[in-house]
Amino acid sequence: MNARFALNAVNARWGSLYDALYGTDAISSDNGAEKMGAYNPVRGSKVIHYAKDYLDQAIPLVSGSHQDVVAYHLNEQQLMVSLSNGEQSALQDTQAFIGFTGSISQPKTLVFKHNGLHLELVFDAKSEIGKTDPSTLSDIIIESALTTIMDCEDSVAAVDGEDKVIAYRNWLGLMKGNLTENISKGGKEFTRKMNNDRNYQSLSGDTVTLKGRSLMFVRNVGHLMKNSAIVDSNNNEIPEGILDAMITSLIALHDLKGNSTLNNSSEGSIYIVKPKMHGPDEVKFADTLFARVEDALSLPRNTIKMGIMDEERRTSVNLKNCIYAAKERVVFINTGFLDRTGDEIHTSMALWSYGAQSRH
Repeated sequence: MNARFALNAVNARWGSLYDALYGTDAISSDNGAEKMGAYNPVRGSKVIHYAKDYLDQAIPLVSGSHQDVVAYHLNEQQLMVSLSNGEQSALQDTQAFIGFTGSISQPKTLVFKHNGLHLELVFDAKSEIGKTDPSTLSDIIIESALTTIMDCEDSVAAVDGEDKVIAYRNWLGLMKGNLTENISKGGKEFTRKMNNDRNYQSLSGDTVTLKGRSLMFVRNVGHLMKNSAIVDSNNNEIPEGILDAMITSLIALHDLKGNSTLNNSSEGSIYIVKPKMHGPDEVKFADTLFARVEDALSLPRNTIKMGIMDEERRTSVNLKNCIYAAKERVVFINTGFLDRTGDEIHTSMALWSYGAQSRH
């Protein structure tokens, strides 16, 4: 329901390792390395050392350490580095280097692949960090949140029709790629929008394009919720799970039909997370519901993928059968411990009440 948070989430696929380390207790505040209002170069030095240790693990050199690199440079065959001792080294895995921006003689960024994820070295001799680094390395950008759940359920409070319109409107903007939010921060005003894809050039001259945004799932509400957004002929609220399934899928047609240049699914699918299901019968109901929506929207069967939230006792103890009930759609299983705790308390209270009545 909050456009700013939704945009932050979808853009979280890529983020600064330097910023992440600087703001957390992964970096000790001892010996003058406290987090202060302005940039603390002592803390910054610890961040850089930590991050370069990570580079030694992710993209190790044949000899030497990234701590000692004074220059990263390209030739037509591979990436080479110059070390502070005057030696040069290549990567242990030359295939880890994917591409660059800028020019071969002066790259602005270098991108690598490690365990299926990417990381980018950014060079800027004019930046506060880059001007103090012998190689002008100013940041390390890492690929992180491959998927993001846009929530219509627990993390929002959509209690009536007006609230649902806000949630659906933001989902529409995400599926069309035009959701924006004007933001004031630190005395500056700017517009936040969805990130573009990231383009690089390989040493062979090919263009390498990497997804700039997380793959978006949308979490519908559970089967038992109702909402006043639509009422039947007797003025009864309709099941909100059915409403969510239809409307969020209808909106996602913009993505499937290519109405946005910032596509979400590369496989022509819609991804719905389904929570609060109690056992295989309710999973089967969701599977049937999604099939009915596909028929209504003239979509091929199993276009809508299902993320099953394993957060209720009957689902957990029957998980194999729950998966089987939607076996053509299941895209992930996710355990919700807070909901499981509540369900355990509810079940225990019900059993205690039944036992007390039996004794009487």
